Amino acid sequence: MKFDLPLSELEEYKGTNPKPKDFNEYWNDALNELSQLPMDYELIPADFTSNVADCLHLYFYGAGGAKIHCQLVRPKRPGKQGPGLLWFHGYHVNSGDWVDKLGYAAEGFTILAMDSRGQGGLSEDNLQVRGTTLKGHIIRGIEEKDPHKLYYRNVFLDTVEAARILFSMENVDPERVGVYGASQGGALAIACASLEPRIKKAAAVYPFLSDYRRAWELDISNSAYEEIHYYFKFIDPNHEREEELFNKLGYIDIQHLAERIKADVLWAVGMEDQICPPSTQFAAYNKIQSKKRLLVYYEYGHEHIRTLGDKVHPFFCELL
Repeated sequence: MKFDLPLSELEEYKGTNPKPKDFNEYWNDALNELSQLPMDYELIPADFTSNVADCLHLYFYGAGGAKIHCQLVRPKRPGKQGPGLLWFHGYHVNSGDWVDKLGYAAEGFTILAMDSRGQGGLSEDNLQVRGTTLKGHIIRGIEEKDPHKLYYRNVFLDTVEAARILFSMENVDPERVGVYGASQGGALAIACASLEPRIKKAAAVYPFLSDYRRAWELDISNSAYEEIHYYFKFIDPNHEREEELFNKLGYIDIQHLAERIKADVLWAVGMEDQICPPSTQFAAYNKIQSKKRLLVYYEYGHEHIRTLGDKVHPFFCELL
């Protein structure tokens, strides 16, 4: 079932959600704030063990003092530098099973998989903001006058701090680091590559957090963007704050970050995706100026895509 624009129009689509006038200043200030934080972290051995990799819990303190958890999986090759890979998970869940990372560790990658704040993993969300707490990370902080209190601002910054920690590790070659994720994880991979120009490769599978107004126009009451529908229905039923809402969401819209990317990008989209509609994805993909490749899966939605993993693997193995 096709419900979005045809591919010929998607290839030219540039997005609908507004970009705040001070967008670049907003993120430059955020990165400056992040640079003031000490790059300290704690390592704790995990209960899970492997013959090919050391598995550890890594904790650091992110923007606002929240304690962020990551899985660190590193090859048992002391003294040898190899590539690094940042791994970001989908909405609501966590960084997954340790065993999922062992294939890349066996290839020589050091993997750092981050839990997003306040979701299904061990990372804290200490953000104190006005507004509903019933549901909704997208709209968390939207009731505040100050857009610096948006939830995803801090999560995007966490990805950058995680990247900087990975760059600093003695067994990681900082010239060979990639980012990987699907859905929310795909959005975080794009955000990280946008805000940390040293990232060399980014693989994003049907990314979330893009072109919010377009998602709303496509009737997103049953999609990953349902929180916008919820906000209007119960908080602003007459849409008196509609323009303000979408302008604020523009600060955390990955389509506006995408043009900053320096990395090579591999992007996968399902043309039947009603969770993160294709047009919301193309809004970001079409703004990428670096080397990029699009994989179009015509009969797939927001689901496991057969054969995709076998295409992502050689893309990252170019870093070996």
